[in-house]
Amino acid sequence: MSDPKSASETARPRRHPLFWVVMFAPLVVVAALFTIFLVSLEKGGDPALVPSVLVGKPAPLTKLPPLAGMNLPGLDTEALKGKPTLVNVWASWCAPCRAEHPILEQLASDPRIRLVGINYKDQADNAARFLGQLGNPFAAIGVDANGRTAIDWGVYGVPETFLLGPDGTIRYKFIGPLDEESLKAKLMPEIEKAVAG
Repeated sequence: MSDPKSASETARPRRHPLFWVVMFAPLVVVAALFTIFLVSLEKGGDPALVPSVLVGKPAPLTKLPPLAGMNLPGLDTEALKGKPTLVNVWASWCAPCRAEHPILEQLASDPRIRLVGINYKDQADNAARFLGQLGNPFAAIGVDANGRTAIDWGVYGVPETFLLGPDGTIRYKFIGPLDEESLKAKLMPEIEKAVAG
């Protein structure tokens, strides 16, 4: 008389050798990516540095309506040629935008460049109040109410700042709020290059 347990064990199909490879391959990939991420941080990598595929290419064709109540033109990239231009993507609900505002005011006083803004997914009265309290550094402000323009520009979040050369080509992109250190070490050298031609 045969043992039913041993019969069922012998009847169980054997797993194909590739079964284990398929089961553990995703885990190995995730572990490798995590290791690469940790190594880059240890070497001083900047997690805020995200490359933009638009750098070196013409700015996306953009025509946005003006911010109500500000008596400024909207944003039209065709009108931005002729001198280096900073395009700052901001919103009144964005705390880092408030923190970087003094830097934008400083940049607006530089006659070699033009500073324009894209107001991102904001309420017009809140945006106008924000600029009324902190000052308006922008020569033009376009309203991106639904965020479609930000997608075209490859925006990851606010604030972000793009430097356009006199020919309308995106020369540099800075992600996050500008401060004195990033202005001096990163943005100003790029502005100097754009001004020089």
